[in-house]
Amino acid sequence: MPPRNIIIDTDPGQDDAVAILLALASPDEIEVLGITAVAGNVPLPLTAKNARIICELAGRPDVPVYAGCDAPIARKLVTAEHVHGKTGLDGPDLPDPVMPLQDTHAVDFIIDTLRAHAPGTVTLCPLGPLTNIATAFTRAPDIVTRVQEIVLMGGAYFEVGNITPAAEFNIYVDPEAADIVLKSGAPIVVMPLDVTHKALVTKARNDAFRALDTPVGIAVAQMTDFFERFDKEKYGSEGAPLHDPCVTAYILRPDLFSGRHINVTVETTSDLTLGMTVADWWRVTDRAPNALFIGVIDAQGFFDLLTERLARL
Repeated sequence: MPPRNIIIDTDPGQDDAVAILLALASPDEIEVLGITAVAGNVPLPLTAKNARIICELAGRPDVPVYAGCDAPIARKLVTAEHVHGKTGLDGPDLPDPVMPLQDTHAVDFIIDTLRAHAPGTVTLCPLGPLTNIATAFTRAPDIVTRVQEIVLMGGAYFEVGNITPAAEFNIYVDPEAADIVLKSGAPIVVMPLDVTHKALVTKARNDAFRALDTPVGIAVAQMTDFFERFDKEKYGSEGAPLHDPCVTAYILRPDLFSGRHINVTVETTSDLTLGMTVADWWRVTDRAPNALFIGVIDAQGFFDLLTERLARL
């Protein structure tokens, strides 16, 4: 099987960084056509910078990085420095990137790439707010049917919200964008908090990253050391969930996950539940299924895969 072509759309973020590293460590299975940055965890100048820092950490300055939308479609930007630190990558001391940012806008890159490749051969992997993807779909509706699959991290149902009582951060930041993507008709796999909260970086798992004794292994351990302080205090858990790497792991090992093909709808009007992903898990409505909503992960298998691949960098 040839490597699967993907575009990583991201707002790094420590867990985004690990997701990118996992993809770049797996060239036999994944061809990263480009990385598109979006405003989310931190503002766009930082997410575009952080994506390049991670490429250089992985020894892959050849991977093109594109800056995209700097604000949600219809709202003011909400960021998450309280989780990720002022840079978005607080924890390790990583040098500023040398590799250039591409001149092309991320939305144009997404459109051009989907048009240039054969239909059904490019997968979109959004790790942050869906602004770039929704903007591309709105501007160029013809590309929607060319998408092989969208595997995204976002949403929650049984785990409720992490930025409001009802909403997960990525969807809350740009609910209108999420609504556009979920209604697009493209094949979609959703990695919600329901599954990512089961992918916890315990001390033993973080020690395994550090024991790689490589710049990548040490940096990943330092990243999770930093952002787990927030989640451990918030949830009382034994470690921080690694949300975004679940997307990359699904591309590599879908057998590690299971879920249900159901209808997922985003609330865009309520002040109380704005950004909530209403997942018809029990199929109690007549709304047509539009996404595979993942609920189960083999957590140890996931961390074994992650550690083995990061060791390659």
